[in-house]
Amino acid sequence: MRDRRLTVKFLRRIQELNKEEFVTKLQQALAGGMTSGQVAEHVRYYREYIDSEIQKGRTEEEVLVQLGDPRLLARSIKDANKRAGAVSGAEYEEEKTDHVQGENGYGRSGNVRRVMLPGWLVMLTIVVIVVIVIGLVSSLLYLFAPVIMAVLLVTLVIRLIQDNRR
Repeated sequence: MRDRRLTVKFLRRIQELNKEEFVTKLQQALAGGMTSGQVAEHVRYYREYIDSEIQKGRTEEEVLVQLGDPRLLARSIKDANKRAGAVSGAEYEEEKTDHVQGENGYGRSGNVRRVMLPGWLVMLTIVVIVVIVIGLVSSLLYLFAPVIMAVLLVTLVIRLIQDNRR
């Protein structure tokens, strides 16, 4: 009986929210546990999701009830980010090149997508790049060493000959 009352109370509270209130509460709940870029990406995703579901014929209320409490949703997102290792590591940013005409006539660029890379992967990539660069430099020296030596010897002989003539 108690579970039934909690469910009814929860559904009433969700039904009182509109899309903007839901998104605002989600944004506030996400704000403490991740970067502003990550928060913006999640908020954008859920706005687009709600809009696409409404376009499919569902009501805003149905979609919001399905999504549930924005604070619980935010907690799930934060937990998923922690499990994925998104808290530490390097950030890779990819910007869409689409140019969209805004309502006021000014253009704006597309959304920015951020991907978190684990720290160990960043370090491994750096080490591999350094090893490749060292290998290339040593290979070039190995290939051009005879030419460099010949040029140096010819230069030395020419200077010795010039010094003897003076």
